[in-house]
Amino acid sequence: MLEIKNLCVEMDNKPLLKNISMTVTDGARHRIAGHNGSGKSTLVNTIAGDPSYTIKSGKIIFDGKDITKENATTRALMGIFLGAQNVPEIPGLTVLSFLKHSLVAHTHFNTGKDLSMGEFLEKLESAREQLNIPKEWLNRYVNVGFSGGERKRIMLLRLILAQPKLAILDEPDSGADIETKKQIIATINNMPQTTFLFISHQDDFSSKIKISETTTLDNGEIVIK
Repeated sequence: MLEIKNLCVEMDNKPLLKNISMTVTDGARHRIAGHNGSGKSTLVNTIAGDPSYTIKSGKIIFDGKDITKENATTRALMGIFLGAQNVPEIPGLTVLSFLKHSLVAHTHFNTGKDLSMGEFLEKLESAREQLNIPKEWLNRYVNVGFSGGERKRIMLLRLILAQPKLAILDEPDSGADIETKKQIIATINNMPQTTFLFISHQDDFSSKIKISETTTLDNGEIVIK
């Protein structure tokens, strides 16, 4: 599903990742481990196409295609989902509108067809009920006034609707209450067709997802065990 070859990444001319090579197999639950500052978030954000980072050398191969030079939007449409640790507030844009535009874009990119409002609302209602999300949340602005746990549940709503090939989750359990953590675990375990690459410092959380592979970073490099 994902292959990284000799990846070197910088920000403001400061080296952050050094010669990273790794693979994530199709259907894996792949954990990125390492202490704070080891390069974990840099790696996953680079894979997702964050323009803050500069790829100096190496390649990122996703689903058999070289996406090293593709922007974040194209990567998302190709099937890479990012559940970031720190998500921005978007005043003026409701959760409903955000989800609709996202799903319409994904549907058109993958099928060439337009998604009707009826089809969208049907998918949305199914996902909303699955996560027990109040309807009134859909009319609130994206992440404005939401607690940490509520933001995680909106992230799960996006994830279920997108059904990505690869879901990258940066510390999904951070800031989440016990009930939301249970929802995160259940959602991941109920999406066998999606490959997951995630960062977590919590062994108890990770064990419930049944980790299949682990890559450990230290000072921007992979630790060879």
